Amino acid sequence: MNKAQSTPRRNLSDAQVRELAARIDRPIVLVGMMGVGKSSIGKRLAQKLGFPFYDADDEIVEAAQMSITEIFDQYGEAYFRDGERRVIARLLENPRSVIATGGGAFVQEDTRAEILARSIPVWLDCDVDTLVTRVSRNNKRPLLRGGNVREKIASMKAEREPSYAKARIRVTSDTGPHGEAVDRILEALESCL
Repeated sequence: MNKAQSTPRRNLSDAQVRELAARIDRPIVLVGMMGVGKSSIGKRLAQKLGFPFYDADDEIVEAAQMSITEIFDQYGEAYFRDGERRVIARLLENPRSVIATGGGAFVQEDTRAEILARSIPVWLDCDVDTLVTRVSRNNKRPLLRGGNVREKIASMKAEREPSYAKARIRVTSDTGPHGEAVDRILEALESCL
């Protein structure tokens, strides 16, 4: 059962954040749709907690020495997902860290099982209009090539939400500053740890 947070009830003090960070004994893994802000929010969250930050997509690109689009084009999505699963499994070995995953990672059963067993998964959620605005700034998303981006995002979001809903925590990332989403995550972590 995930704990939804739409607005923070209180902002934690620096001392409370340090105390919370000391209690966290496994990675915090951000899951959700492309464009929801997992990387931007993840970097800020990691900084606040004093943890290292890892972007699974960046780690995949580094390991493969190819862009994600090139991997999809040359080898297909199944190959990419297998590499993604292996990279995320390696990142989960870093117990006090924040990891941003690609939008489809938590939808993959094996990857989701690893994340659920070895981390604190946080579903970052937002509305379709916000996602469309954000992903329209980046033309390097292989699953959005060709066709109506809004329809693809809406369809993908509807298909993926049952998987995302298995995360322990759900937090809204809206059009406000990413710091607000970080505060919501911290408050949700404080409530459930």
